[in-house]
Amino acid sequence: MLLTLEKLFLWFLFYSCCGWVYESILVSVRERRPVNRGFLNGPLCPIYGTGAVLGIVVLGQVHDNPVLVFVVSSIGACLLEYFTSWAMEKLFHARWWDYSHYRFNLNGRICLLGAIVFGIGGVVIVDVVQPRVAEVTDMMPAPVVHWLSFVFLVLTALDTAITVAGIVHFEDSLDQLAAMVAKYGDAMKERVGDAVSGASDMVGDALGDSLQSGKEMSTEFMLKVREAADSVFNRQQRRMIASFPRLRADRNNEALQELRDAFDKLRRGRK
Repeated sequence: MLLTLEKLFLWFLFYSCCGWVYESILVSVRERRPVNRGFLNGPLCPIYGTGAVLGIVVLGQVHDNPVLVFVVSSIGACLLEYFTSWAMEKLFHARWWDYSHYRFNLNGRICLLGAIVFGIGGVVIVDVVQPRVAEVTDMMPAPVVHWLSFVFLVLTALDTAITVAGIVHFEDSLDQLAAMVAKYGDAMKERVGDAVSGASDMVGDALGDSLQSGKEMSTEFMLKVREAADSVFNRQQRRMIASFPRLRADRNNEALQELRDAFDKLRRGRK
């Protein structure tokens, strides 16, 4: 019984890592920048490992019926994704992913395209991948399985604890960022207003100088926003903002989007 549970855990880690690779490549291509995707620090997306193992346990006996595997995988994955999105939002007061921009979505938590992808993935895992994975783990001596499971369980537990401890006060950090952005914004508006009023009776080159001054102020503002983010967000929180481009906060989401805009504009400005 223990050996079976340990193998299930190793399978969970394997598919969590595969999910991390898939998500990282997908989001990196979409964002046109390297994105280390994943809720944990390590290369794991636990929702993929959980879904895969549940699918293996539930559908392992009906692998000869790919239509049934596809349907059950699609529905099961959508239920798991919807519940995970809801639970994480309740725990951390933030929406980690959002499918509102996709057609046929449900509250932005799941969408039809995702259901199709997960259904196909379920068929591939149950019929093609898992038999090979099971062969590998079956060839491992029991002591190796025991030690691997123990070591990875400790590492995963530590990673989870560090991650949760780092992001539990994310909303408070966002409050601080919002206050600092508002202060910088008011200061910039005053400076821009003085520049415009001082150039109101000028034309030609003077107008061009005024516009250039406005651009410099805009860059300065974005740099101030980035500096504020570095000071109020810890490492875990900064990683989450980078890893989840569609992360939305329940409170002060405007400040979060202002930060994203600043990062994007500064990144484009360096190219």
